[in-house]
Amino acid sequence: MPKSPHRSPKLLDRVRERIRLKHYSIRTEKTYIAWIRRFILFHDKKHPKDMGKPEVEAFLTHLAVDRHVAASTQNQALNAVLFLYTEVLGIELPWMDDVVRVKRPARVPEVLSTAEVARLLAQLDDNYRLMASLLYGSGLRLMEAMRLRVKDVDFEYRQIVVRDAKGAKDRVTPLPVSITETLKAQIDRVAEQHRADLSAGYGAVYLPIALATKYPNAQTELAWQYVFPSSRLSVDTRSGRTGRHHLSEKGLQHAVKGAVKRAGIHKKASCHTLRHSFATHLLERGNDIRTVQELLGHKSVQTTMIYTQVLKHGGRGVVSPLDS
Repeated sequence: MPKSPHRSPKLLDRVRERIRLKHYSIRTEKTYIAWIRRFILFHDKKHPKDMGKPEVEAFLTHLAVDRHVAASTQNQALNAVLFLYTEVLGIELPWMDDVVRVKRPARVPEVLSTAEVARLLAQLDDNYRLMASLLYGSGLRLMEAMRLRVKDVDFEYRQIVVRDAKGAKDRVTPLPVSITETLKAQIDRVAEQHRADLSAGYGAVYLPIALATKYPNAQTELAWQYVFPSSRLSVDTRSGRTGRHHLSEKGLQHAVKGAVKRAGIHKKASCHTLRHSFATHLLERGNDIRTVQELLGHKSVQTTMIYTQVLKHGGRGVVSPLDS
């Protein structure tokens, strides 16, 4: 039976519309939708407008006590539920300040030495080595490397412009000279692939709605293509257009995990460890903490201060009495 044209959109469709109106990323959209769906199912499909503080607390307690999720995961779920109430349903939640949040444990970041970084990179294949080199050499977050576009690599000024990063801010970070030629070769391959896509009637890349509206022809320009494009064409879930998205981050994550093992590194290292190492090594070389804060894109210098705890000066800069 066909749906009535006047039927009100379903709740999750309203969530999607609001997220897209606010230009949130597709990852945020999928994450919020998933948490809101779990929240509703947890309460036997009861409509959120008929629920309140007890139901939200019960859901968060379930995640912490029964599911044993990390503090960051619980907060992610809470943010999704908050978005549902304040942005979609238009319901203010004055009681949310009283909801108990799991406290994120204070941990010293895992950091590799320069020798360990070199061993790790040596264990990676060419393309993954280049991506991992950007995480360490430019301090990029994993998804910042995946979403890097051709136009944001500035070989003349030896810098990378990170667009719309965490906190919706742009920043500039150095481009390592040692990988310049490799990166140029990668962009040449992207250009060749892009020409082939255009000849086949494709070649359009995803752009945020505001940019796509302002620059309607930019989607097919080389400048906007991803530096690390997928090997396959895919359909964009928002526009319905077939194009070439960036590589999945899971491939690099898996490659780095394997490289750590093969390199004989006995630390719990990941892609983000390379960014931690970037910050720590800059501080070790005498760069001031404000500069490192800007390169990392941290909102507060207090976030950057954590790297001072892992500098090569012993625990908190104290010399052991055994060595005195």
